[in-house]
Amino acid sequence: MPVKKIAILFSGSGTNLENLLKKLHNKEFDGFKIEVAVTICNNPNAKGIMRSRKYGIEPIIINHKDFANREDFDKELVATIKEREVQLTVLAGFMRFLTPVFISNIKAINLHPALLPLFKGGHAIEESFKSGMKVGGITVHHVSEELDGGTIIAQRCFQKSSSMSLDDYEKKIHNLEYELLPIVVVDLLSEINS
Repeated sequence: MPVKKIAILFSGSGTNLENLLKKLHNKEFDGFKIEVAVTICNNPNAKGIMRSRKYGIEPIIINHKDFANREDFDKELVATIKEREVQLTVLAGFMRFLTPVFISNIKAINLHPALLPLFKGGHAIEESFKSGMKVGGITVHHVSEELDGGTIIAQRCFQKSSSMSLDDYEKKIHNLEYELLPIVVVDLLSEINS
C-alpha cells in the first residue's frame, strides 16, 4: 500500500496538530496510508511540542528568531521539509508570514479560523465574532504570497446566535476545524499519484 507523507507546521497549543495526528497518522484511507513524516515548530515554548511527542514524533524546532530575515528562515524550513519527501505541508496554527522562498518550493495548505476573503490575519476570530455577520466559519486554502489570500479549497460555517459569547464562538470555530481539516488533507492526498 502506498504511503503518502505530510508535514505539519505549528506555532502554539497544537490542538489541530494533535487532531491531525490522531485522525491521520499511520491510518489507512482509500488505497493509501498517511504518515506524518515531520512536525515543525517555530516556537520553542509551544504547548504543541508535547502533543507531537505524545504520538512518537519529535518535532523539529526552527526558531525564527535565530535567523537574520524571513527568507533565511524559509530556506531552512524548505530544506527540512524537502528532506522528508512529503507530498503535502499543512499549516495548522503556524503563525509566520511565508515568503516566495517557501511558496515557490512547497505545496502547502493553511487552516484559517474565519471565512475568507473576509477577516484575514491573526485576529480573525475576534473580528468575525464582532462583525455584523450572522454566520461564522473557517477556511482551508492554498498558501500563496498574499496573507490568507490563496485559492480557497473548502469552507464550513455555522449560524451565530445573539446569546453566543466569544468563548462559545471560538469553541464552535475549533470544532469545525477539527472536522474539516483532516477531510481536506485526505481528499488532496487522494488526488496525488504516488
